[in-house]
Amino acid sequence: MNSAKPNSTAIQMLETLEQQVSALVDTCNYLKEENRLLRAQQERLQEERAALMERNHAARTRVDAIISRLKSLEAHT
Repeated sequence: MNSAKPNSTAIQMLETLEQQVSALVDTCNYLKEENRLLRAQQERLQEERAALMERNHAARTRVDAIISRLKSLEAHT
């Protein structure tokens, strides 16, 4: 008849498996947090890019207006 006590090899295997599962859970939690931070950073960078593009467009419009005025002044002289 089999003994009710599990042998030490089975216990060691279960403890190793428990440690591996715990390490996997820790890794998943770390990756979730890193992913959250990266998504937030990506969103901020996209917003910053949009703002810079808008500023670039405004500056280009002002430069074009200045060039037009200079050409107009040059034509009148």
